Amino acid sequence: MTKGRFITFEGPEGSGKTTQLKLLAERLRAEGCDVVETREPGGTVIGRQIREILLNPASTALRPTAELLLMFASRAQNVDEVILPALAAGKTVLCDRFTDSSLAYQGAGRGLGAEVVYDLDRIACRGLVPHLTLLIDVDVETGLARAIQTRMEQLPVTFHRTVRETFLQLAADDPSRIRIIDGHHDTSTISRQIWKVVSMLPE
Repeated sequence: MTKGRFITFEGPEGSGKTTQLKLLAERLRAEGCDVVETREPGGTVIGRQIREILLNPASTALRPTAELLLMFASRAQNVDEVILPALAAGKTVLCDRFTDSSLAYQGAGRGLGAEVVYDLDRIACRGLVPHLTLLIDVDVETGLARAIQTRMEQLPVTFHRTVRETFLQLAADDPSRIRIIDGHHDTSTISRQIWKVVSMLPE
């Protein structure tokens, strides 16, 4: 059982989710909330080492199944070391990407399928589901033009279109948890949209 609130940020490359996570963290702290910021992959010392492999443009030999397993290795460490302890202490955890990203990128984009992603999620996350997921949506061309070049941004445009379509389908399938935020607006407008959603969450 968790006592805190677990909020994740999702979106295609260049959506601006990382910036918005930091802005929300600042706003929540100003409101007196105890906030923990983390990200996937990463979030821990071990996770950051895994992230270096996953996002390094030189990691061209990395195969889809190995990529997925590394994502969940980082996630399992983050869940055990950071997320669950913070939630148990009643803190609000903001996480930049979580299992929805694996469904979009590896499950759909890499063609590994949703079933294998859910199987690994049951092992690594043990039933942990975000209370709220903020999906910041931008079209692929806009997102890629904004994005910093890593191994993922170098993938074909068709891959990124599949990722975006999968995110939108996940939101359609679970609208009570996943809320779509239009990422084409300016930073302040997006931040206000996010606060409107987050402020309605139960304490």
